Amino acid sequence: MIPADGSQPSSARIYACLIGSKDTHRADREAAETLVSAFPSVRDSGRANRGFLLRAVRDLAAAGITQFLDLGSGLPVHPDVHDIARETHPDARVVHVDNDPAVVSYSQAVVDGGGVVTIAGDLRDPEAILGNADVRATLDFTRPLGVLAVGVLHFIPGDVHAVIATLRDALAPGSCLAATHACSDTMSEQELDLGKAVYAQTANPVHPRTRTEIHHLFDGFDILPPGVVFPADWRPAPDIELYPETAHEILAGVGRLPAR
Repeated sequence: MIPADGSQPSSARIYACLIGSKDTHRADREAAETLVSAFPSVRDSGRANRGFLLRAVRDLAAAGITQFLDLGSGLPVHPDVHDIARETHPDARVVHVDNDPAVVSYSQAVVDGGGVVTIAGDLRDPEAILGNADVRATLDFTRPLGVLAVGVLHFIPGDVHAVIATLRDALAPGSCLAATHACSDTMSEQELDLGKAVYAQTANPVHPRTRTEIHHLFDGFDILPPGVVFPADWRPAPDIELYPETAHEILAGVGRLPAR
């Protein structure tokens, strides 16, 4: 089953191409190949980003978190957030959120059920996501929650820190934020220009930010070791390595909300 809308490349499906998914369209594959042909490391960047996501979920689950809000979840690719979380907590509850209608309908068809829910939501309107009836029915905001904002925040224009602050203020102490973001300080000017040009063809133009701006995404959280680093450097685990590639285009980190 492939999402029906293929008339315009989608940031979610370009990412899916980079990590090896076949559930994409010609426009998505062409956009991905444009990136890869000029900068082959972009494919490694997508896979390193995915590896960080799965390792972060694994570690948060091991720390006792049993529920996750997966923002900008994209197309389901096995193993997914709920697969990894349920290795530790078989009854873990997960809400996947995406603003691409085709991605949402596809995810609802193939992964929803038994405490896994996919909703349509736009991270530029975090209040609507937090107030969504399915989100509230699935997740308990009085208990620690894992918020995943991996590979999505650089598609938010304007004040992304206000978006994160809105999410943070809705969370119980002990909740965690796992995030990645494209970093303008670690890319060449050519990489920045090409990336912006490719994503300008989609509904989600990209907005890389500086290393300092990315650090500020974790304001109000205690940043967990090893800090805000390249994704492959965040708690690598050779015994169960997932997507181990190194990549310089993005930074990754996890923060825990302390007691107020």
